[in-house]
Amino acid sequence: MSDYIREQILGIADNFRALAALSGDIETVARVCTDTLRAGNKIMFCGNGGSAADSQHLAAELVGRYKLNRPAMNALALTVDTSILTAVGNDYGYDTVFARQLEGVGRAGDLLVGLSTSGNSRNIVLAMELARSMGIRTVALTGRGGGAMKEQADFCIAVPSDATNNIQEMHIAVGHLVCELVEQEMYGR
Repeated sequence: MSDYIREQILGIADNFRALAALSGDIETVARVCTDTLRAGNKIMFCGNGGSAADSQHLAAELVGRYKLNRPAMNALALTVDTSILTAVGNDYGYDTVFARQLEGVGRAGDLLVGLSTSGNSRNIVLAMELARSMGIRTVALTGRGGGAMKEQADFCIAVPSDATNNIQEMHIAVGHLVCELVEQEMYGR
């Protein structure tokens, strides 16, 4: 068993070494997030399953704090209100649960960050389509290739893996880096 554990850990380390090639994309997304917040707009996150949890996690890092004690930043996860999710899912279909919320709370100048390991989550793709028509910029965090979200997003970070668990590990690392860069840029100097 310890050989298996060692092999898995070394595989994760290899994934993160490959992720370093996307540092320029991560920097760009951090700048877009910073610009969005500086302009008085908000960052909205969405995802399904583990990516829903990551959406909540990253919104919490911005509203609460990542490393610095500083004012709250304007961020929210569209994955947290079970009444909205179940009402919209029941009345309009699950594919619309994020787009319907975006229609209500999104404004031109905001930023939507969609997390999906496949890049093909229909409810996120539809939200990104709506975001574009509303003047809301979009970021896709996906697995290798980017899926349909890559075509819809203004910015895409397609992490170098096809395995769901490894993609999610890299998504939270990318999200943490973005949160740290935004926090430093806005409050660290």
